[in-house]
Amino acid sequence: MRETGREALLRFVADLRRLRQLAGAPSLNNLVAVAARRGKPLARSTLSDKLNAKSLPDWEFVLAYVDACLAYAEQVGARPPAELTDLGRWDAAHWRLLRAADASQAAERLSVAAYTEIGRHAARVAPVDQPPGTGPGDPAPPAAPTDPGPNPGPGTAPAVEPVVPRQLPAAVRHFAGRATEVAALTELLAEAADTPGAVLISAIGGTAGIGKTALAVCWAHQVADRFPDGQLYVNLRGFDPTGPPTDPGEALRDFLESLAVPAERIPVGLAARAGLYRSLLAGKRVLVLLDNAHDADQVRPLLPGSPGCLVVVTSRNQMPALVTEVGAYPLVLDPLPVPEARALLRRRLGPDRVAREPEATDRIVAAAAGLPLALAIVAARAATHPDFRLARLADELGDTRASLDGLAGAETATDIRAVFSWSYRSLDPAGASLFRLLGLHPGPDLSVAAAASLAGLAVPEVRRSLATLARAHLVTEHLPGRYALHDLLRVYAAEQVATDDSDPTRRDALHRLFDHYLRTAHAADLLVHRHRDDITLPPAPPGTVLPDLADGTEAWTWLTTEHRVLLAVVAHAAATGFDVHAWQLAWTMNTYLDRLGAWQDQAAAQRLALLAASRVGDRNGQARAHRNRAVACLRLGEFDEAHHHLSQSRDLYAALDDRVGGARTQLNLGILAERQGRYGQALHHARRAFDLFDAVGHTAGRANALNNIGWYHIQLGDHQRALGYCEQALAEQQRAGNRYWQAHTWDSLGTAHHHLGNHEQAVDCYEHALALWREASERYHEATTLTHLGDTQHSTGTVEAARTTWKHALDILERLGHPDADQVRTRLHAPDQEQAEVQGHIEKQEQV
Repeated sequence: MRETGREALLRFVADLRRLRQLAGAPSLNNLVAVAARRGKPLARSTLSDKLNAKSLPDWEFVLAYVDACLAYAEQVGARPPAELTDLGRWDAAHWRLLRAADASQAAERLSVAAYTEIGRHAARVAPVDQPPGTGPGDPAPPAAPTDPGPNPGPGTAPAVEPVVPRQLPAAVRHFAGRATEVAALTELLAEAADTPGAVLISAIGGTAGIGKTALAVCWAHQVADRFPDGQLYVNLRGFDPTGPPTDPGEALRDFLESLAVPAERIPVGLAARAGLYRSLLAGKRVLVLLDNAHDADQVRPLLPGSPGCLVVVTSRNQMPALVTEVGAYPLVLDPLPVPEARALLRRRLGPDRVAREPEATDRIVAAAAGLPLALAIVAARAATHPDFRLARLADELGDTRASLDGLAGAETATDIRAVFSWSYRSLDPAGASLFRLLGLHPGPDLSVAAAASLAGLAVPEVRRSLATLARAHLVTEHLPGRYALHDLLRVYAAEQVATDDSDPTRRDALHRLFDHYLRTAHAADLLVHRHRDDITLPPAPPGTVLPDLADGTEAWTWLTTEHRVLLAVVAHAAATGFDVHAWQLAWTMNTYLDRLGAWQDQAAAQRLALLAASRVGDRNGQARAHRNRAVACLRLGEFDEAHHHLSQSRDLYAALDDRVGGARTQLNLGILAERQGRYGQALHHARRAFDLFDAVGHTAGRANALNNIGWYHIQLGDHQRALGYCEQALAEQQRAGNRYWQAHTWDSLGTAHHHLGNHEQAVDCYEHALALWREASERYHEATTLTHLGDTQHSTGTVEAARTTWKHALDILERLGHPDADQVRTRLHAPDQEQAEVQGHIEKQEQV
């Protein structure tokens, strides 16, 4: 029996996901970042779309995806099988997919896409003397290999294999000592047989730089094979000097992505995310490494509930609550004993060099206070100068310690500060200057372009200095082209920049840094959301480095890569007096965060934006921040808060005589009134918005208002009149090329036709809307249109199709944590014979 196009697509996607699994299970953010660094950008929305079999993967996507997976595999030490690394076999498999899709008429859109790709494939493989597609028949496929390639033989498409995450960072190459602690951790595994219903938890504590992470990661690699369902890792940044600890909800988001949950299906609330996380780990053996935790409250939501899982927590703080509540095994690290510290130096420098100068070795060990971090920095300097005697290095280190005043607190802190100072003073001037300036960056990491802006230098110069810092173990290149500092080194860098650089120098560096993020984010936003009303940016100071974003794909890649950094920069700009940068960057990110469903981040950023704009008396900035904050509140169901902010925004725009801003606020007030069931009031706001847009000749705004007027007429039961408004809106939106708002209007038209009994036209309108929502990665509105489509399907008697459509809508809304999910559950849970009555009741309530 011939394989259908849909079956072939599912089969091919199964192999794409299998490659991702065997390449170390990178998250979508990992793949976006790696692909961007390799010059083959992949948008996160595109990855989600292709890996969920929503559209046909083109060959360029396959090339970029395979390349990114293999690059990530090399980075983490994974080794996918040969059949998944051979591009020739992928090419043959892709050809089979195209032919099956083209031959199948079950899905017209899939067939059209396949036909287009077949033409491209022919252009790739045709000889130079033969034009593609010539000859009596179709273009010939590539020769079939003797091995069938990544796809199995004909038959039913297999289920997509579950992703096995392998997130552990690379183990420290020269790890030494800690034999007692390693044995204690390994003994924990034996307890699994005695306590089969428990989740085993170990809490590794100790001071900064003591080697908690190195021990945890090294041991985790040793026992990884005992956890065949994967290993999860997160740095909780519990003691980061530049920002708050990682929110448990954000850590859960990363874990869920690593477990192959599409971003749009991740719930909003912490409890919902934790519940989904525990459900996915139920019955599995997974090792979870929670690094650098601040306290037990941060850890609790990240604990799985499945017996057979093991959690390792590292923290500077003791966590007695975990011991008493969940039976965690505490393991406190002391400074390395002298023999183990000597062993670490032997592994780093070679046994002969250490044996030749035992007295100097002991002095270095004493200066490092038994801290592995300090020993690693000293060893890095010694390794880069193999001709230096260890005695000379020990003398230098001793002199540096004597010249320091010391750090308030424990003697250990003074010793490690001395080690940092000694290593820092060995840098050339350019490297030392860059290291100090890195203390101004809020983290968690930065790109080369951001570092160049901070320093006010050209990218090649900064790249050389970053390489110097990496060799000295003062920064870490944790991803290609992205650099991070240990939090202790960040504190030390901040101390140095505060004492060695003048206030104007620091302000200039921050100005360039904030402009780098603001201007790049602004350019990315306009590429992705080109119909937004723009803002005027302040002049950029000389030395600001801006990456060149070629298109919307590169723009989306940049935004997703810098997501956490941008949020930190908004907070840092507001905290350091760069209030205009703070509110403008928050405005620039707003639509991206809204489309992504990151509404908590959106609300937090707009709260800071409002404070910043208020401090500088910028009423335009305040009006925008109030309205954007209200949008986040609307998404989260916080209607009273939304009304407060929209009222403030409306009044500010009126005082500014900004009719476009006022009109947009009126549209939002209409949406709020609709959500509260006040359809007459919603219609009033939409008409007011139309008048304001019309007064200034804002064509796109007029069209949007016309659609809203039509929609509210639908809610009030005047469906025929609604058609006229919505058809006029669609015509204007199509002339303007605004595809996002066309989707809204297609949905309105579908609903009007549904109520008029024109079910065939309604389905056609909904399908137009769904295609545009998916193109824009607008998951909430996609769910809304799916709900409407299900209603129409049920009205025509196709009950099973309706239930399938509603289930898809419910899945999206539950992942988003949106209250509209209750309405869809009502439809699904009603018995079939009562469904029409329930639907009639819902429609009647909507019209009241």
